[in-house]
Amino acid sequence: MDRLASFGNDPFDKPPCRGCSSPLTEPYIKCAECGPSPFLLCLQCFTRGFEYKKHESDHKYEIMTSDFPVLEPGWTAQEEMALLEAVMDCGFGNWQDVAYQMRTKTKEECESHYMKNFINNPLFSSTLLSLRKTKDSRFAEGAIPFKPTDDPPRPTFDSVLSRDMAGYMPARADFMEEFDNYAEWDLKDIDFVDDDSDILRALKLAVVDIYHSRLKERQRRKKIIRDHGLINLRKFQMLERCYPKELQELYDVMRRFARVAGPIEHDKFIESHALEFELRREIHRLQEYRKAGIKSFCSAKVYERAKRMREDERRKRTMLCDVLQYIQDGRACQQWLSKQAAIRAGRRSAPPLNLTGLPGTEKLNEREKELCQVVRLVPGAYLEYKQALLNECRRQGGLRLAQARALIKIDVNKTRKIYDFLIKEGYITKA
Repeated sequence: MDRLASFGNDPFDKPPCRGCSSPLTEPYIKCAECGPSPFLLCLQCFTRGFEYKKHESDHKYEIMTSDFPVLEPGWTAQEEMALLEAVMDCGFGNWQDVAYQMRTKTKEECESHYMKNFINNPLFSSTLLSLRKTKDSRFAEGAIPFKPTDDPPRPTFDSVLSRDMAGYMPARADFMEEFDNYAEWDLKDIDFVDDDSDILRALKLAVVDIYHSRLKERQRRKKIIRDHGLINLRKFQMLERCYPKELQELYDVMRRFARVAGPIEHDKFIESHALEFELRREIHRLQEYRKAGIKSFCSAKVYERAKRMREDERRKRTMLCDVLQYIQDGRACQQWLSKQAAIRAGRRSAPPLNLTGLPGTEKLNEREKELCQVVRLVPGAYLEYKQALLNECRRQGGLRLAQARALIKIDVNKTRKIYDFLIKEGYITKA
């Protein structure tokens, strides 16, 4: 069976033959029964019936070759890979050098094939992760229309926040240290003069072209950072917290694919997984109801209430067991009672927070200052939570308390007070 070889054109990239230790050249043989590491043989050792340890000459095998067409007749898979590697090495548009590196195709053939199959191919006109808009899509208006880089923080030089922002300077909209920071060194000694020979002038122009390609890569990376809001790391992390914990790991893994999709398309992709997670959790809950013999939502409410009561009784029994465990030891019992008293005291209302000198206080009005003092919340954190809730409310067209609690991971009572305050002041609306 013919398979595409997973190695490049360089013979040193390929593993040696297990029989004669010589570099493998296509076609070669792969044992279909030996594993997990591939057992590869050249044709000469295969025809001799080479055997080694568990490998026997009558094992099933595969013929590894890339000598078959993929995109169009006349171009083998090996030539397709060689073309892509040549364009990567020589640069797009440098078809003369691409053809020279390939050696099997002309300049015109390389250009027409690449433009037809990799540039103008309708299958590749959009990215793999783009999602088409549908009339009944819940994300038709865009997933997360927030712009964290509109007003980025302006940290002092060499501060922790400045290092977290990779040395970004908001006033100049640039970084202190660029990607490929020493790309200009190759140009510092180049000077075009009238008596340059044709070869020397061509070499200098080639160096300038290489520098331009490095500048394009630098700009591409900047665009990804700006489009996806990666400069203001704190706001980006707050956005991640709006997803369940199970999805936050997926969000972190899939972040590397953001470079092949726009910010809205990438957010749609993540939110579709969030919707799938919610649906699976709801299905699991309904299956639990059905397993318990419940067939109506009215009965389900009674079931949930009884379930919470059982959990409360279980906690009370656990506490009673702790009391019985320490009641015979006076000192241990006193320590346990002091611990419980400290826990209850921690739940009592604390004195109002003093906002004097805290950063961000000047941005609050009197009612917001009073709220921060009562809930004991520093102004900077309150402003971040407020902005996150405002963005989510604009995106959803309204906001529920449960969504606010999922968005900001703080004490639920503080979240309720902030939510009620923003509703009362007209900053957000209920969903």
